[in-house]
Amino acid sequence: MKLSVVIPVMDEEGNIQPMMESLREALAGVDHEVIFVDDGSRDNTVAALKAESYRHTRVLVLSRNYGQTTAMAAGIDAARGDYIATLDGDLQNDAGDILNMVERMEREGWDVVAGNRKGRKDGWLFRKLPSKAANLLIGRLTGVQLSDYGCTLKVFRAETAKNLGLYGELHRFIPVLATLQGARITEMDVQHHPRVSGRSKYGLGRTMRVLSDLTLMVFLQKYSSRPMHLFGSSGILVLTAGMLVDLYMVYLKLLGQDIGTRPLLFLGILLTVVGFQLITTGFIAELMMRTYYESQNKRPYRIKEEYVGGG
Repeated sequence: MKLSVVIPVMDEEGNIQPMMESLREALAGVDHEVIFVDDGSRDNTVAALKAESYRHTRVLVLSRNYGQTTAMAAGIDAARGDYIATLDGDLQNDAGDILNMVERMEREGWDVVAGNRKGRKDGWLFRKLPSKAANLLIGRLTGVQLSDYGCTLKVFRAETAKNLGLYGELHRFIPVLATLQGARITEMDVQHHPRVSGRSKYGLGRTMRVLSDLTLMVFLQKYSSRPMHLFGSSGILVLTAGMLVDLYMVYLKLLGQDIGTRPLLFLGILLTVVGFQLITTGFIAELMMRTYYESQNKRPYRIKEEYVGGG
């Protein structure tokens, strides 16, 4: 099978019938499957999916609402295509862009082609402005420069998609996760339409979750295989500062000054204790990473290709 399209949905009853029609038209003549993953809908989304399904359609109904990332991971795990596309279930992405993205991937040899919503049809204050700020911050901190991290429409080679390690709410950082595998990523402009049915599941309330996940991404990108470099280096700096303060306090004591009530003494003790804790955390994290790799026979690298010469 050439293509699998994964579409997480939740409470999208009104969008199912037009989405099925757009998928039939856009993917006609291509060996494909469309995997809808219902993420705990409370309306008649599942009934609509079953009623409108055609022979290339599969429907996975999760036992409860797990979140978009988990629903997407379930669909990717079930996918059988050589290429896997992810698509939102709100009709704002256009299924007609999928094959153009696949064609570019094949022609230019990319591992991931990410969509960039050209002329985005969302409100400026609560959707576009936070999105632009997030794109700038993520690109600056991770070094993975994309114009539109929030666009769900992406196409992957199957081996890349199935090794993303999606969990929590990390679907926003799929390009970063793919880069950790050594994937080659590009982006291309895609169409974007206003929502006509259902309600958006996004809002300003997710800002703190995005920042928390971004912190995790930076850690995974820079220190996942060498946590001691983060905790140990920080601990040594803090411990050194604490010991210098403590030595200064000892010097003052030898001069006959009263240091028992001075705030600087408590600061020196605090810095010393925190420094030791950071270094100890580094040791523990290092042991955990070694256990993670060795107990599961994992490797901290991925071989993309192997060539054996003949003759």
